[in-house]
Parts: sequence; C-alpha cells; structure tokens
Amino acid sequence: MCLSSAQHVIASTDSAKPAKYVFVFIGDGMGLPQVASAEIYSSALKSGKYPEAPRVLSFTKFPAQGLTTTHDASSFITDSASSGTAIATGNKTLNGVISMDVDKKNELKSVATMAKEKGMKVGIISSVSIDHATPAVFYANVPSRKMMYEIGLQLADSGFDFFAGGGVVDPDGKKSKMEKKPGNVIEYAKQKGYKIVDNKEAFSALKPDGSKVWAVTEMPADESAMLYEIDRPKDAVSLSDYTSKAIELLDNPNGFFVMVEGGKIDWACHANDAMSAIKDVFAFDDAVKKAVDFANAHPDETLIIVTGDHECGGMTLGFAGTKYDTFFQKLQHQKISYVKFDQKLGQFKSSNPNAQLKDVMPLITESFGLTNKGGKSEMDLTEYEISLLKDSFAETMKAEDARSSDDGAYIAYGGYEPLTVTITHILNRKAGIGWTSYSHTGVPVPTYAFGAGAKTFDGYYDNTEIFSKLVSLMKI
Repeated sequence: MCLSSAQHVIASTDSAKPAKYVFVFIGDGMGLPQVASAEIYSSALKSGKYPEAPRVLSFTKFPAQGLTTTHDASSFITDSASSGTAIATGNKTLNGVISMDVDKKNELKSVATMAKEKGMKVGIISSVSIDHATPAVFYANVPSRKMMYEIGLQLADSGFDFFAGGGVVDPDGKKSKMEKKPGNVIEYAKQKGYKIVDNKEAFSALKPDGSKVWAVTEMPADESAMLYEIDRPKDAVSLSDYTSKAIELLDNPNGFFVMVEGGKIDWACHANDAMSAIKDVFAFDDAVKKAVDFANAHPDETLIIVTGDHECGGMTLGFAGTKYDTFFQKLQHQKISYVKFDQKLGQFKSSNPNAQLKDVMPLITESFGLTNKGGKSEMDLTEYEISLLKDSFAETMKAEDARSSDDGAYIAYGGYEPLTVTITHILNRKAGIGWTSYSHTGVPVPTYAFGAGAKTFDGYYDNTEIFSKLVSLMKI
C-alpha cells in the first residue's frame, strides 16, 4: 500500500526480507514532551488551545512504537556520546566516550561500519557539527568527545559515502594533543577523495556519480552547526534537503544505511527555548517524510527508525501558573531563536551601556511578543514577570566575570544569557510549559518504526537493543 507522507498515515509493511534501505533518525534530546509539544503547538494554531486537530508529525503514525531506556554504564542520565554509542554499537559506555568500551581501550564497531563492510553505501547527516557526539559514534572511536580534530580525521578515513549538515569545530587541531597532525581536516578529507561542497548551487548540482561527498552548510551558526529552523531563510538548504540528496546519491543495488540527527532540538532544550525546539522537531519530521516517500516506493525493503538518544531540559507540558490549561498558540509570537536574540542583545548592550529595561522592551516585544501595557493584552507581563526581567537584565548588563555565580544564579539562568533565558521561561510558562533542568534527564524516550521488520521495535527495551534489532533485520 503506497501512501503519501503528507497524509500522515503509514501502513505497516513487515517483511522477511533483509532491510536493504535503512534510515535511523535520532532526535537529539527528543523525549515524549518534545514530540507532544510540537503536535500540541500545531493543533493550537489550527483549532485554538484545544487538542481537537489531528496529530501532524509523520512518525507518530508509524505502526510500531516502543519506549527505550537510555542510562549508560555509570549513570541513569546519559550524554549523547554514551547514548549514541549504545544505539550505534549495542554497548553501554561512559559519558563522553565515542564508540569505545568503559575502559576506553577497545574500539566498538558501529552498525554503519558493518553496513559499509557488507557493501551498502552509508550517509551521516546532522544539523549540528558533523564531528559532534551523535554523528561521531557511527564513524569514529575516541575516548573523549572533545577530541574533535581526531574525530574529523576519522570521518575522512571512514570511507563513508555521504556526510552533510554542520561543519567541524576544530578543523586545524588547535585543541588537539596529537604530536603529528596531518593538517586541516577539510583538506585531509579532500586527499581521501571527498568532494567538498559548501554552497547551495554546488549542492543542488550533485549527481550520483560514485563520488564521496561532504556537504557543509553555507550558513554555519553556533559551533559550526546549521541555523536553528526558526532562523533559517526559506531558501537555505534544510535537513530534509540533505536527506533527499542522500537518498538520490546513495540509492544502489546493494542498499544503503543513513543516519539523520536533529541535533539542535537538544541545544534548544538545553537553553529552555521551547519554540526553537518545536520548530526543529518540525524540520526533523520534514526529513523523516523524505524517507517515508522513499519507503512507499520500496515498501518491502525499507526500514525507518525514529528515536531520541535522551530527553533534555526536563520539559513538562504543564505549569503551575496555568494549572490545567495550556496556551501554546502564544508561542507563535517568538520570531527568532535564543541565539539570534543573544546576538541582537549584544549589539544593543554595546550601543547602550547605561540602558534600562524599558529601553530594551521594544526588542523583546519584536522578538518574543511580550508587552508591558498594563494588562491590556494576553501577552502583557505581570508585575512578577517584570521583576524577573529587571533582575535578569541587571545581570545581563554586567561584565560576565562580575555576574552572580552561586547556585541560585545557575538555577535561574543555567549559564545562558540571563535576560534571554528569563524571556523564554516567561513565554513558555504563559504557554503552559515548564522546565526542570538545563541538562539531560533520565526518562525513557519513544522509538517509532516503519517498514521491513518494524514490529520488532514494539515494546519496552534498552537503547542497546536498537542496534541488535537493526543488525538482525539487516542481516549483517
């Protein structure tokens, strides 16, 4: 049965055949609250605040659905390196370790490497830097995720067929302790036969000619990542564009394995920025839809997995101030991410060193919709909220080394720009969203599956079992 992904209805196509075309989508930091908030926001825009509109994320309609535990070898709360290693290799390890065992001595082989050895083509895509933890666990083996130069070199040595998304954080090895460095990572990749493309025109012109490709965003943002979806110009290359190109370039008689990470879902949740996270969940789902379209054309040979590596931020759908109510439609007033607002705020501070809160209110209203008109609007600030903004603005206007550094300051601001994170907290609470952390949490995450052998992913299981299920279904 062939169905358009636009219908958000997926038919099960379990098959005894090996999974020839395999997609693993990892929403970094994406737990059930991140999934639910995206659907609730969409429903709120369509039908007011009430949850009557149909769900909109394609993968929540997948026929197979499970819950996955995420703890690592030493902690109930994992990071992306250890959780990614579990998914990619089937082994528990320690936080910060990239596809090596707990002793940091033995390398662990990933499902992507196994697929490559079988003769399949392999693609790795991420909206954050391609040497970040989640993409790295599929092609690199290092004792620390901070060894980004070494990770970049191993990317070039992997021989994988397609890399795309963010750039690299330490291209020249300035933070590396290697005694003999082979030079710039990008140049090294060229020596290894990779075609590097870093603009839309060259990317669009790529054709399946057998070349190994490394496509880097032409608009690198924070830490060489892609822009947040909320900030991305409509004509800029998207995560779904990279996914479509991977399918185009990798399709071959031996099949392929593609991992796509929505990495900035996690980054937005670290900063407690719900609207940026929601928009990146939508961008992630747009990429999933490309795989669904391909699966509909190859129904007995394609397997799609969508999962999270952990939840981030302790996001909750409910806040004391709204009790049993939610007002997610208020989030639409936010026009830019916290990162872009930080940039505008920095420019404001430089030009207005003696400013007061009232001076920056026009920028706050423009960016987040919050107003101070004495209760005349649903977006008006309460006296309590104004007091929070005044305190955080005072901290923001200080030099960084003069800011408060006690536990109370961390709980309030989490190390982020005080005014910015206070604004997102206020907006999120008005919508009915709360946060418990600026870090990861230990709750299980959802896993969804569609296609050949999808039913295997029903149930409650550990993240290491995603690897074992994949290896069994791919027959590698």
